[in-house]
Amino acid sequence: MAVAEMLCAQRGQRLTPIRRKVLAALLDTHKPLGAYEIIERLALKGPRPAPITAYRALEFLRENGLVHRIESRNAFVACVHNHAASSFVVFLICERCGAVGEASSDEVTTTLTSAARAAGFTPKSPVIELSGICTHCRET
Repeated sequence: MAVAEMLCAQRGQRLTPIRRKVLAALLDTHKPLGAYEIIERLALKGPRPAPITAYRALEFLRENGLVHRIESRNAFVACVHNHAASSFVVFLICERCGAVGEASSDEVTTTLTSAARAAGFTPKSPVIELSGICTHCRET
């Protein structure tokens, strides 16, 4: 949360109470949450926010690199790595427990950006999703 506050302050943006609550709900879990799941979690601790309010908070957090959207799950996860907005992010999604890990690599970014440029392509959303089994599930 401190990193989010610092980034918002540097950019002259406000981490409003609802944005903070939405980010906190995502930081409390390693699983991706949909907007309505976030709303349900917030309703347990106070008034239920309207869906548009949650979506606006998610949009702000996403635009500022504080959360990522997992397209295949139509859900969101908090960004726990400090990487450039243009860096490719690899999500490691466990098929058993649903946990999501985040990895980024300068080498992967360089290779994929170079391959995209060679094909005359400019990536809009530099995200890769890998499904598999996490260490915890593999051991049980």
